[in-house]
Amino acid sequence: MDELIQRVAAAANLDAATAQKAVGIILGFLRKESDAPETAQLIAGLPGAEEAIAENAGAAGGGLMGAVAGMMGGGGLMGLASQLSSAGLGMLEMQTVGKELFAFAREKVGEDVVGQVAASVPGLGQFA
Repeated sequence: MDELIQRVAAAANLDAATAQKAVGIILGFLRKESDAPETAQLIAGLPGAEEAIAENAGAAGGGLMGAVAGMMGGGGLMGLASQLSSAGLGMLEMQTVGKELFAFAREKVGEDVVGQVAASVPGLGQFA
């Protein structure tokens, strides 16, 4: 996980703690929102992923994004954006973190696994 966090932090210009929080939030989102069986394989293929998810299990969205996500059912990419916004990320950082996370996952578990996971969540393909 350290290698992933360093890459994400450098690419998105974030401190390591914020990068770790963002990665945990995204992986938790994937576990919750993806119905692809490959999701478990992706998470298992990233050392430290379970811990990162557990550390951020209580992350909740707030502010305007949280209100909008709440009106829309609280899930999906709007819910994810709300959680990441609450963690201190702007839209550009969110995109960068997502792209770095998926690039790293491709290296660890392969294109097919990442492709199946991304395809299982509406709108996620633009980040993968």
